[in-house]
Amino acid sequence: MAVFEKITLSKAINASLRASMEADPKVLVMGEDVGKLGGVFRVTDGLQKDFGEERVIDTPLAESGIVGTAIGMALRGYRPVVEIQFDGFVFPAYDQIVTQLAKMHARALGKIKMPVVIRIPYGGGIGAVEHHSESPEALFAHVAGLKCVSPSNASDAYWMMRQAIESDDPVIYFEPKRRYHDKGRLDTEAIPDPLHAARVVQAGTDVTLAAYGPMVKVCLDVAKVAAEEGKSVEVLDLRSISPMDFDAIQASVEKTRRLVVVHEAPVFLGSGSEIAARITERCFYHLEAPVLRVGGFHSPYPPSRLEDEYLPGLDRVLDAVDRALAY
Repeated sequence: MAVFEKITLSKAINASLRASMEADPKVLVMGEDVGKLGGVFRVTDGLQKDFGEERVIDTPLAESGIVGTAIGMALRGYRPVVEIQFDGFVFPAYDQIVTQLAKMHARALGKIKMPVVIRIPYGGGIGAVEHHSESPEALFAHVAGLKCVSPSNASDAYWMMRQAIESDDPVIYFEPKRRYHDKGRLDTEAIPDPLHAARVVQAGTDVTLAAYGPMVKVCLDVAKVAAEEGKSVEVLDLRSISPMDFDAIQASVEKTRRLVVVHEAPVFLGSGSEIAARITERCFYHLEAPVLRVGGFHSPYPPSRLEDEYLPGLDRVLDAVDRALAY
């Protein structure tokens, strides 16, 4: 146990995997190049050296086979942690995730548990090629039986991974790849928040910005700029996409009376749509403006030279804040 004053998000995940593997010999790590290479982003660096090839397994390039194998291992009492190398590579495994992993517990009337974690580096901002910058979280959040979470900082990256591995339910763990090198404080002896609880990371009174994963930092930057203009912005880190902490969102909106939801994924049928609908139902008499959404466009992710035009940034979020306050 230790306190790290400045640790990157990626190293925090590595430390979490290491701690979980030390605590439970049934925890395994598997995926493409996770062993000798340590993963494309070096998140699993050093684990195979310390735990051996039987617990840190370099798999064939076959996502369906990787997840299918993890399901079989979970049935035998193991707790596999699967890495999907890039977000856009997950779709060959989508059948296994949706028709088997998500359904097994209900199919067995609760007699079978599926303690599988699927790590997916997701989102843009790294100048990658096609199929390397997707934000598919809504596709998984829509599926009953799956939990979906996304940390925004090193401390959450560590603790949410520990909690995901300890969960008896399958967890899709979305890692914001453009935040891998962001540094933050980590206390491995702290008492973490519940896995699916949202957290206010910047208090405010005029408008709530709700985000998760890579966009939390953008929203905090927006709050700083807005403060210079005399506007008080509350930033809510949702942390969990499914289940979602609607009580926390409601409490914030009842205070600020305005809500802007921000995510990298396309706005059309994104997670912000569900938030907007639920909060409109819950807070109809508190809202002084419609719930606004800021996200990607309903188009394939563009070539890297154009991703700054696609991704919601400071200006687009500030514009939404101004529009909300104009009502």
